Amino acid sequence: MIRKTIALALAAGALLVAGCNTVSGAGKDLQSASKETKDAMNGK
Repeated sequence: MIRKTIALALAAGALLVAGCNTVSGAGKDLQSASKETKDAMNGK
């Protein structure tokens, strides 16, 4: 029972870490796209 609980906790932790990295990457992509759009609008 303890092994299953530990395995489940590790799997959940891995999913949370992967999810945070994905959201972080998406945020950086959106920020970059926003900057490029703003620069294009300002003629830079």
